Amino acid sequence: MAGLRLGTPPGRWTLLATVLGSSVAMLDATVVNVALPALGRELGADLAGLQWTVNAYTLTLAGFILLGGSLGDRYGRRRVFLVGVVWFGAASVLCGLAPNIPLLVAARALQGVGGALLTPGSLAIIQASFAHEDRPRAVGAWSGLGGVAAAAGPFAGGWLVDAAGWRWVFLLNVPLVALVVLVTVRHVPESSDPGARGRFDVPGAALAALALAGTTYALTEAPGGRSVPVVAAAGLGLAAAAGFVLVERAFGRGRRLPSGGAPPAPMLPLSVFASRQFSAVNGVTFLMYGAMGVLFFLLVLHLQVAGGFSPIAAGAALLPVTVLMLLLSARAGALAQRIGPRLPMAAGLAAAAGGTLLLARIGASPSYWREVLPAVTVFGLGLSAVVAPLTATVLATADERHAGVASGVNNAVARAAGLLAVAAVPPLTGLTGGALADPSRFARGFAAAMAVCAALLLAAALLSLLTIAGDVLRAPAGPPREPAARRHCAVAAPPLDPGPGPSDGRKGDENRG
Repeated sequence: MAGLRLGTPPGRWTLLATVLGSSVAMLDATVVNVALPALGRELGADLAGLQWTVNAYTLTLAGFILLGGSLGDRYGRRRVFLVGVVWFGAASVLCGLAPNIPLLVAARALQGVGGALLTPGSLAIIQASFAHEDRPRAVGAWSGLGGVAAAAGPFAGGWLVDAAGWRWVFLLNVPLVALVVLVTVRHVPESSDPGARGRFDVPGAALAALALAGTTYALTEAPGGRSVPVVAAAGLGLAAAAGFVLVERAFGRGRRLPSGGAPPAPMLPLSVFASRQFSAVNGVTFLMYGAMGVLFFLLVLHLQVAGGFSPIAAGAALLPVTVLMLLLSARAGALAQRIGPRLPMAAGLAAAAGGTLLLARIGASPSYWREVLPAVTVFGLGLSAVVAPLTATVLATADERHAGVASGVNNAVARAAGLLAVAAVPPLTGLTGGALADPSRFARGFAAAMAVCAALLLAAALLSLLTIAGDVLRAPAGPPREPAARRHCAVAAPPLDPGPGPSDGRKGDENRG
């Protein structure tokens, strides 16, 4: 029963558990990038090994995050959240103790599974547990505190690498996980969706993960790789992607399984793409977060490999981006409500592209104040104008009963975009093999990669301008629900929205699985 009050001890404990839990998973999207040069040197990894260190986590997180939300709805959000937190902590220990890159990559993939279980549950617990009148303030506190964690993450990661070594970037998760488990067990109420029933879409989740894995391997290993494994992986990825679409379409039409059992609810109801606006805004998301994934992956590497920055200085270099997003995203959302999202999104994406081109000018031994700070500031200002309108448009262009699915799809699209872009763009721009050991070669590749990122952002701006309706946030059906995490610093993916809460008096979305 949703009835917690924010000002009471149970409410504060619940907020603490959800903020810490989501922050632990979110930080791995930014903190690990700072540690990549150090772990690469110790484990003898080339650039492809570092790509897999990042992508293994994103692969399983993107592949299973929708299934994780469905498990929480069915078996209890607190229970699945706890399983995800413990799983994440155990995988973090494996990461911290990994003696080589293959084992580190495997442990990172396990981390992503834990993240897929706990990430949807953190906000869903707040939505289901707090009284209706306190829920907006609870979500706002969750968003703001999570944003602070995102802002501090790269700086803290750099400090850990400098002071204690890269392994502590992972091992520090253990005491945080223990605290989350203790608080959750003692103070967080259980909740579930009484309408969640039927089978899970396990075939859809498996095919989605297989499609991403095969495509990612082919893109990462294609330059200089053996042709047979690369072609086989590409073929497997494409076949799995086609199979995923066919399975989701069949389940969406209610076709029974070969065994004769009732069909699962589709993990991705293809009916949500009946809206051209929804499809368009997900196209914008794909281009934008693909560019962001490459930028955040390569910038911290470039500042250390070619720029001579320490890990802590390289991590702190990104601080203006997160601070600007925290300060300005709510205002950008309000502006989009008044004038429509098309112009703010197009202008913000164009500004972000300009900032990316400024980043391409960063050479060897750059000045932070003259070269790095102006570029990341322009980039951060551009992102601040985009994220909140994008999230609002996703929710406004989907049927309200599909709000949770629409938000989850948009989140998964963003993570898949970052995964594929980080796999494809570095090899495309010459960042392969021993580029980490050659600062001048890395600098050339970095400049080319930033040009590609700028092109992706400009394409997203053009797509926004041509396809997003100016009045989409003032639809005749009524005003859209305000994005649940409008102040969240969404540098890895747009914030998840759990859909209508139990006290809204509406039945939960039956297609969230």
